[in-house]
Amino acid sequence: MRRLRIVFFGTPDIAVPTLETLLAGPHDVVGVVSQPDRGRGRGRKLSPSPVSEVALREDLPLLRPEKCGDDETVDALRALEPDVGVVVAFGQFIPKKVRELPSEGYLINAHASLLPKYRGAAPIARAILDGEAETGISVMRVEKEMDAGAVALVAKTPIGEDENAAELTERLGQLAASAIGEAIDQIAEGTVSWVEQDATQATLAAKIEKHDSILDLRDDARALVARIHAVSPKPGGAVTLEADGAEPVVLKISRAAAQPSSGTSAAPGTLDTSDAEAPLRIATGQGWLVPRVMQRPGGKPLPIADFLRGFEIPAGARLAIVPRPSGEEGSAS
Repeated sequence: MRRLRIVFFGTPDIAVPTLETLLAGPHDVVGVVSQPDRGRGRGRKLSPSPVSEVALREDLPLLRPEKCGDDETVDALRALEPDVGVVVAFGQFIPKKVRELPSEGYLINAHASLLPKYRGAAPIARAILDGEAETGISVMRVEKEMDAGAVALVAKTPIGEDENAAELTERLGQLAASAIGEAIDQIAEGTVSWVEQDATQATLAAKIEKHDSILDLRDDARALVARIHAVSPKPGGAVTLEADGAEPVVLKISRAAAQPSSGTSAAPGTLDTSDAEAPLRIATGQGWLVPRVMQRPGGKPLPIADFLRGFEIPAGARLAIVPRPSGEEGSAS
């Protein structure tokens, strides 16, 4: 197996396991490209991305351009003489002159879905939101059309019943590292096989927007649980508490379960504290939504029992029915 020279493109935490796996492997990471340093924290102090931090720690050549296709960056990449590029959650459009710069003529990407399903910005959250039983990593060639390149291999994993987007993201980061490592070895051995995607089966994983966190309590409880886990831990599912003589309060739910309605016909938004196994239940269009972790304005997410000890729900209070905006984008294209 020949030893490849790799340039790595990535930015957030999910990309770090792949970079570290490549650094520990038999091939040479000759450079890293990441997003420019951004203001983070309360003071908005400029700080490097998680991928940049690894590159700096390992004393790797590091490029942090506003546009990776600018002349200076292309010249710097050419000087590194890469054989192939690896992209994981980089966050910029990569032009043709960069995509075709390595000696192999392409870059590969680990996309967090079972392509051609869930092309786009938020494949992990959308898969949870849609109640998918499994997801995975697809290693593909990077093309101009978003997430449309030919696929070399797919690694699948089930989605846990209570798994939220952050937890699944962490697991998929590890799976991506393994899948990319396998694909790189196949390229080095000359055994890699590329299969074109069936574009007729493609779906779009649109970016998660603020309105995606709104819990329309007329929905089925199971669908609401999926929505909560898809948008958690941040921003979390949002509900609005209303009580006579008080200002409405927006509360966040970041972990929940669904419970059958058992023949009751409470109106959506009705609050119930009579169940011995659930300190708080919320009536929905079908079934009860049972919060496990909640958060009040300015507070921290707390297990429901702790939340209720510190936040009194007034007698007669209920949760408002707040519809999400019409025309909300889901995953289907």
